Amino acid sequence: MKKLVIAYSGGLDTSYCAVSLSKEYDVHAVSVNTGGFTTEEIKHIESNAYKMGVSTYKNIDAVATFYQKVVKYLIFGNVLKNGTYPLSVSAERIIQAIEIIEYAKSIDAEYIAHGSTGAGNDQVRFDMIFQTLAPNIKIITPIRDKKLARQEEIDYLKSEGIDMPWEKSKYSVNKGLWGTSVGGVETLKSEKPLPSEAYPSQLEKEGEEKVTLTFKNGEFVALNGEENAPEVNIENLNNIASAYAIGRDIHVGDTIVGTKGRVGFEAAAALITVKAHHLLEKHTLTKWQLQHKDYLSSFYGMHLHEGQYLDPVMRDTEAFLQSSQKMVSGNVVVTLKPYHFSLDGIVSDHDLMSSKFSTYGEENKAWTADDAKGFIKIFGNQNKIYRQVNSQE
Repeated sequence: MKKLVIAYSGGLDTSYCAVSLSKEYDVHAVSVNTGGFTTEEIKHIESNAYKMGVSTYKNIDAVATFYQKVVKYLIFGNVLKNGTYPLSVSAERIIQAIEIIEYAKSIDAEYIAHGSTGAGNDQVRFDMIFQTLAPNIKIITPIRDKKLARQEEIDYLKSEGIDMPWEKSKYSVNKGLWGTSVGGVETLKSEKPLPSEAYPSQLEKEGEEKVTLTFKNGEFVALNGEENAPEVNIENLNNIASAYAIGRDIHVGDTIVGTKGRVGFEAAAALITVKAHHLLEKHTLTKWQLQHKDYLSSFYGMHLHEGQYLDPVMRDTEAFLQSSQKMVSGNVVVTLKPYHFSLDGIVSDHDLMSSKFSTYGEENKAWTADDAKGFIKIFGNQNKIYRQVNSQE
């Protein structure tokens, strides 16, 4: 039988794929941990995979890879799509697709399968990565090709002796290092919010709590003075902040296939880290660095969302973002409160609010009053010339 690798999540769609494809192929199931999986959950997915008839199951730990290849640059760029969404799921899918296709190549698989439908973004991300990195491996997508309804999949699995509780949860939740997406009946239309109980983290703490994020060259290297790998700091910060039910919102945006989409998310650590990093940048970067970073970061986030991660322009943009972080080092103090947080301030050796030169609105030490008058006179030349030449406007 020809060897096939399936991107296996353990849900209904990928279970249908595993059972049906095992009739024709030697199926090898793979899931990629980009955060959010417990050891018990991985064991449960593995157990179910073998019930579906796969030959082997492999879970790839890619949390550190996810941080190094993607999340790091989302922090450097302060990327929030449409000013709201930290690209939690779309960023994960890119790394998952890369890890899965590399595994397929390593075992000489001739086919690769995923359970995406024809209506969403993930089909684009998976197919583009697979086609680019392994053009000779054929992509199989039963759910998309057959336009299967959920009940059809359940009926088929029951006919194969697999009768599991496939009842659809009221809310679909996808948890990862950089946030958790939440979908429900409310997000299918435009007018209603998600109820509080839809979010995975509920309010457990009252009052306020201060935390200190330490950045070195733009990377989140310590939390409350305790140094760890950045991905560990992100996880630890999320554990603290989620007790305050911080990071809830709904993102509205354009899908890759041209429709509008709406999804809820909870991303306490992502939002706090991005906002804290951005505040530190405001103190340590020049106005021209900040201006050019804004549009390049938006470009990077959009292309990542659209599945264009492998285009070399992304490496070019990452090089700029990396270079911009040379002086982005220091501590940021954040106050956590129920449902929100506030940025208190920063301490950095590279703080450009240096009192050696001036105190804003109060005192200047590096120029005279006459210097200021001359500067203002010349600075306004273009406006004055335009108004004089076009006085009839």
